[in-house]
Amino acid sequence: MSKIMKNNTLKKHYIFFIGEELPQPEAHLVQSTNAANAAANLGYSTVLVYPEKGAEANNPINLLRPFQPRKTPTELIEYYNLHDKLKVAPLPMPWPIDHFSSKFTDSNTIASKYYLPFHILPTTKLVHSRNWNFVKAAIKNGIPAIYEHHHHEEKPFEQEIVTNPLLQIAVTVVETIRESMIKNGMPPEKVIKLHNGFNRLFMQRQPEKAAEWRQKLLRDENQKLVVYAGALQQFKGIDVLIDVANEMPNVQFACAGGKPAEVEYYQQLVKEKQVYNIQFLGYVLHNELASLLQAADVLAHPHCSGKAATFTSPLKLFDYFASGTPIVSTEIPSLVEFQDTKAFTGGVGEAIAAWCEPDNPSKFAESLKQVLETHPRRIEGYPDSIEFVKQFSWENRAAKILSYVDESLLPLFIA
Repeated sequence: MSKIMKNNTLKKHYIFFIGEELPQPEAHLVQSTNAANAAANLGYSTVLVYPEKGAEANNPINLLRPFQPRKTPTELIEYYNLHDKLKVAPLPMPWPIDHFSSKFTDSNTIASKYYLPFHILPTTKLVHSRNWNFVKAAIKNGIPAIYEHHHHEEKPFEQEIVTNPLLQIAVTVVETIRESMIKNGMPPEKVIKLHNGFNRLFMQRQPEKAAEWRQKLLRDENQKLVVYAGALQQFKGIDVLIDVANEMPNVQFACAGGKPAEVEYYQQLVKEKQVYNIQFLGYVLHNELASLLQAADVLAHPHCSGKAATFTSPLKLFDYFASGTPIVSTEIPSLVEFQDTKAFTGGVGEAIAAWCEPDNPSKFAESLKQVLETHPRRIEGYPDSIEFVKQFSWENRAAKILSYVDESLLPLFIA
């Protein structure tokens, strides 16, 4: 076997790089881990790479052989609802990395300048990341790359990188960000808009676990339950939802998500406002979240107007759809295309039960009351919503992205 053929044989992995420790309750980490999981489910040799600190990072053996793809730990599987085909490779980041404000001790620099060229490169066929520095490093080291970019930035892209043929495609989730990327120098033909997806486990019916949630959260079996799942931030409409709960004292509200400090802040806020029918559950593991969504009578998708409303990705909206539970959503620019979902459901019904204007608790409360009357809870879920969301699976998204990659550059298919 020639040296070239041998090298091509060694290069097999599809690397997804995340520049933060895992697990953490962040929406972008849910997105990145599920994107990697989907590529593995399609049958590609996929490895999720991320920094690791603590005792394991100081293990001399790990430092000598830092890139060792292995089975995904149970903690990550449960945290992000992952499957068993995905491999992980935590990169050891011993002290003093990230303990001092210097690019020489920054974990992203270490990953891009040291681990990538010397340890990851030999077996890597394709890189996929939201970390621009890692994407740049991959291309400079001769590795094809896919770049994900989900937020507005004013910083121009380096032309030697975006025009390099090794940059296969850039992916964003809403048209406004695609436009700003082009404005900042990304070639139009190299950037596509593609929605996030839903984890297929959210579609599996879990009536027993759903019943346990209702027993835990409700005063009695006749009370209605409204659930919100997502970040606990003002622009997401959490303050609006508290005011909505205040207008609907006989309905129980439950919010899943948020960092501990955010949960504590809102728990204190509702005490001060004397709103006693809303609970903040903190981050709910994804293997438990599906049954919580199915337990609800209605799922709430509030959001405030403003700049964030132009690029908010409907990540949780797809999980909402998959649960089959009626949804009340705010009319914001990034969700406009979902307002006419009847065509996608065969003209049978709407995937979203009601829409209302942003920043208006009374209007949102009216919509909730209406849906609670017109859409009684179904243990089996509403089929229109479930059927509609099938097109947005993470696996379909991964296949679409890889269709833009030159066939000769695709990672090893092992399924």
